[in-house]
Amino acid sequence: MPKTIARPASNEYAPFYGGYVGAVPEGDFLPLLERQGNETAALLRAVSEKKSQHRYAPGKWSIREVVGHLTDAERVFTYRALSFARGDATPLPSFDENTWAATSNADRRPLGDLISDFEAVRAATLALLRGFDEEQFAHAGIASGHQVTVRALAYIVAGHERHHVRILRERYLSS
Repeated sequence: MPKTIARPASNEYAPFYGGYVGAVPEGDFLPLLERQGNETAALLRAVSEKKSQHRYAPGKWSIREVVGHLTDAERVFTYRALSFARGDATPLPSFDENTWAATSNADRRPLGDLISDFEAVRAATLALLRGFDEEQFAHAGIASGHQVTVRALAYIVAGHERHHVRILRERYLSS
């Protein structure tokens, strides 16, 4: 395993992921990803069950659905990373996050269960990434019709979480 995971170059992912990759601060990536997951879980643990049903506007996800989406997306991104790291050249499909959220049952699950699920997935993500070497982080494949490296997928996981935590703070938890 490399000591650090280098920030991916802009040609290692589709342009629509640029905001996620750019949101990841400089520093040792794996400790940052672990710390970020712990901070997100702590933020969510402070939310009441009643508040977790809040939607900041009609048609928007509830806090529970956001947590479910974070977990689902991390599973998808890390499956892609695993597949490409193992040399599988099979193009992988995109996923419709709105369909997934609507059928996730997140609003019928206690927030604590969703947080535990998120934490378990983050622990699995960290274990997976810690097992890759530099060559595997450089492997690439096609996902959602675009080439992406394993290294970029790791950064996308972190940036995607940062994006949604920012939205949670600004639109759901600011009052």
